[in-house]
Amino acid sequence: MGKGKVSNSSHNESNDNETKLVLNIYDLTAMNNYSYWIGFGIFHSGIEVHGKEYGFGAHDFSISGVFEVEPKCCPGFSYRCSISLGIINMSSSDFRAFIENLASDYHGNTYHLITKNCNHFSDDIVYKLTGKHIPRWVNRLARLGLSILPTVHICIICMQCMHVPYSAAYSQKAFKQLE
Repeated sequence: MGKGKVSNSSHNESNDNETKLVLNIYDLTAMNNYSYWIGFGIFHSGIEVHGKEYGFGAHDFSISGVFEVEPKCCPGFSYRCSISLGIINMSSSDFRAFIENLASDYHGNTYHLITKNCNHFSDDIVYKLTGKHIPRWVNRLARLGLSILPTVHICIICMQCMHVPYSAAYSQKAFKQLE
């Protein structure tokens, strides 16, 4: 299925297939009340289309982690804001088929906080429908984590390689062997 037609203007003609494409953003932590203003935050996002919101979450099974909720009411998160991303021309049934197809790429056991999270899912939907991306700040922390992840991983490996449990008896024995 290709991209849906997108319009940022309203039409006088009524078209049952036209619907708003909305990004709903939630706070994962109360810390966002402070960090949001300096450009950081930990956010959950979902896409609202045809009066339903779709998100992606983790679980331990090799089945879809895509879920549907009432818009702006995702359990476990505090609603922050919505961003209108335009109008798409796609029937409710076509959108449902689109989501079901996309859900096969988003199994709950493939969720990763940094490389494949709910914001990646939202961005994937928006990109496939409009050719545009969600605002970068929504997933900034994951991108930052991805940029430092290799460094952190290397440091952990080096620490594991260099780590020698301290024991006075062991240290004295090792020192004597070096003499």
